[in-house]
Amino acid sequence: MRRLFQFAAALLVLTVAPGAPAQIHLKRDKPAVDDLSWLWQYTQPAPVGNGSALLSDVRLKPLLSSYLSAPQTFWGNGMNLPDTVMAFLGQPRSVISDRNRYFIATGCVAQFCPERGMLWIDLAAAHPLLVFAATNWVAEDKPTDQAGATYTLWVFASRALDPAHLPEALTRNIAPWVQEPLADKTVEHIANVILVDPDGQPHQIQPADVGIMQTTEQKANS
Repeated sequence: MRRLFQFAAALLVLTVAPGAPAQIHLKRDKPAVDDLSWLWQYTQPAPVGNGSALLSDVRLKPLLSSYLSAPQTFWGNGMNLPDTVMAFLGQPRSVISDRNRYFIATGCVAQFCPERGMLWIDLAAAHPLLVFAATNWVAEDKPTDQAGATYTLWVFASRALDPAHLPEALTRNIAPWVQEPLADKTVEHIANVILVDPDGQPHQIQPADVGIMQTTEQKANS
């Protein structure tokens, strides 16, 4: 009797709408979310966080390797990009959050702090946007302790960005970091800005495109 009822129920389903195509509704899996919430702990204690502990976390290097795959040729004899990030944060300065969404770690190359690095992460999306920015001294120009010494700002992103319309939150954080005086009170003069796509394609952009406003003296030295 039970099997008869099951057969009748199946027959009823097939005869409700003769000729209509069968519709099967499958539950779609939600896209996987990359959980990087472990980063937030390193923004404490405020206001400068714990950069040394961040660099010691075994999860950091794999994170960088997963997101930052572009080749880099500006520093370290062809060192890969994740190792370059670690080097440019090697002497930590700060680890902070911006608006409970953006994670920002800054530091400089150990023994040569004029070359500085910033790791900026937008944690709001399912697949976060990672950006590494680095200031690289133009060695053929003036020494770093002289006013007017020039630098190139390199910007590597985990996905291609429109050079003409960079995220406002990114430029809002890069500009004051670049223009923060060094220990000897000099301000780095950014003469060039190069945005690099994940496939290594470079884009020459202007300092103003990343929010850097140069003084009249700096423009004269460009």
